[in-house]
Amino acid sequence: MSKDKIVAIPNIPTPNKPVIFNPDICKGCNICVEVCQVDVYIPHPEKGKPPIILHPEECWYCGCCVNDCPRPGAIEFNWPLQQRGYWKNKTTGEVHQI
Repeated sequence: MSKDKIVAIPNIPTPNKPVIFNPDICKGCNICVEVCQVDVYIPHPEKGKPPIILHPEECWYCGCCVNDCPRPGAIEFNWPLQQRGYWKNKTTGEVHQI
């Protein structure tokens, strides 16, 4: 009996990366894969590695993957430029970003 090989090809990388995984903290529990409402991720074939971002352009930026992650700092949310919040402190002139 032959075993079929399963292949997943991520969409062409765009400047859009909805999240950034920290491989030093992420241990590949795949909770983010399970909670993602639009199936942006798939589990990494190597156990213990961060999930693969298969469809970055489909991310809704809902944040459920980051909120449900049990390891703080494993996933960093990367808001698109047009959705990032900036403000300037009038007294110091210092610019802050969300």
